[in-house]
Amino acid sequence: MLYIGMGRTRKSIILSAEVKAELEKRVNGYTYSQRDSLRAKIVLLKSEGKSLDEIQEILKINNRTAIKWVNRFITLGIDGLKDAPGRGRKDSIPPEIVNKIITAATQPLENMSKWSTRTMAEHVKVSQTTVLRIWKANDIKPHLTKTFKLSKDKQFETKFWDIIGLYMDPPDKALVFCCDEKTQCQALERSQPGLPLGMGHIKTKTHDYYRHGTTTLFAALNYLDGKIISRTETKHRHEEWLRFLNQIDKETPKDLELHLIVDNYATHKHQNVKTWLNDHPRFHIYFTPTGSSWMNLVERFFADITNDVIRDGSFCSVKELENSINNYLKMRNESPKRYVWKKKGEDILRKINKARKMLGWDEYNVPI
Repeated sequence: MLYIGMGRTRKSIILSAEVKAELEKRVNGYTYSQRDSLRAKIVLLKSEGKSLDEIQEILKINNRTAIKWVNRFITLGIDGLKDAPGRGRKDSIPPEIVNKIITAATQPLENMSKWSTRTMAEHVKVSQTTVLRIWKANDIKPHLTKTFKLSKDKQFETKFWDIIGLYMDPPDKALVFCCDEKTQCQALERSQPGLPLGMGHIKTKTHDYYRHGTTTLFAALNYLDGKIISRTETKHRHEEWLRFLNQIDKETPKDLELHLIVDNYATHKHQNVKTWLNDHPRFHIYFTPTGSSWMNLVERFFADITNDVIRDGSFCSVKELENSINNYLKMRNESPKRYVWKKKGEDILRKINKARKMLGWDEYNVPI
């Protein structure tokens, strides 16, 4: 951060991109207090060339407040927007109680999986607000959990780089397809009609439903243009997978090589499938590492069709569900949406190896 003095009564502020981004974060972030947001607004307005009188009018504050925080920023930078040490009301919570609230957050009681602010408050004999404030100040969030899964595939890196290579540098005169089955798509009919979305109320649906059966959606996502080759089947055995491979063969130009990314489902490795692939040498199969379905971009499409069509729909039959799926796919293929892999393989492996190390796994992904 730099500033330029312009006499005793007028100074301008020039912000670096990093400092400006931090100030804007304080203005727009919901985790910051109104006090922090106001101070950031004062500095941002000053950096835009606004006078102190204009800042006072825009923010509805007195002139002394504007002068104070502009001068503090010019003198101390972004750290000057903090309250001076020793100012304000003293914390009435003893340090040992604060430490107990912080430490116990990672050690729930027996038969409990996590703390809530209420249970912690009862345990430590303080108010719920006090627990919330201390957790927030120390970025402790017992109510949140992130899921993860590390592959134990001993050929992980070989398979990983094969697939990343297809995404980052697709081969010439070839098509790359991300293929999979979305099984058990349920045709659920809600027991009563729900209210549609409207002004002043949200859309509703009954919690109970009638089951009318399931269907399986086979999908091949063209990585290069985002279009989908698909079919629905009642089952998902190797016979259905072979029918889908034949469909892909018919619907793609014969002069192009086809590179298919698939998971390790047994039907993809059936002997009849291997025989068919030997008879169709333009097909090249790449198996994702076990436990690594996140590498197959068709999973991203399955999330979209689940949210857009399947989850909140009400279907009187499997046929009605399949018609809805096919209509959605037709509309999507008219304006296809690409999913582009951008993350570098080196960055992904660095995070994976860090997680392996934290779990105490050796190079073969086996716990030591």
